[in-house]
Amino acid sequence: MNVSRVIREMAEYYEGQPERINHFMKVYGFAKTIGELEEIPPQTLDILEAAAAVHDIGIKISEEKYNSCAGRYQELEGPPVAGELLRRCGYREELIERICYLVGHHHTYSNMDDLDYQILVEADFLVNLYEQKEDRQAILHAKENIFRTKSGTELLERLFPDVK
Repeated sequence: MNVSRVIREMAEYYEGQPERINHFMKVYGFAKTIGELEEIPPQTLDILEAAAAVHDIGIKISEEKYNSCAGRYQELEGPPVAGELLRRCGYREELIERICYLVGHHHTYSNMDDLDYQILVEADFLVNLYEQKEDRQAILHAKENIFRTKSGTELLERLFPDVK
């Protein structure tokens, strides 16, 4: 497994769309950092890193098919495309299954069943809250309702100190 190869494939997939490439790279960076700080097991970290890199792979197809990048469409369309990309990159099927599960649920904020899921959602929120220029109330709402890890919460508070 080589997440760098996945990142290269994703950069090719979103060639000419720097906002998409920058987004998944930021989510990847936050996810890797939180995962390491939370000391998750190495295989779980590998899954998390790959999932962070491909989490929004469904946007392109969603925009083509539905003229929308709504989360529900991303969750529907992303896993098959992510699976193909991960197979090309040499990932084992049991890892692909979990990564695709995460891609297919990263906009579903209930029943987060493990730390890889929780951290992926937190990393995506850290980036989205900033990119979408959310107000203090939205950030506080996310802090109270989404964030569960110590490291993710600390990063949120460093990015947005007025929510400490």
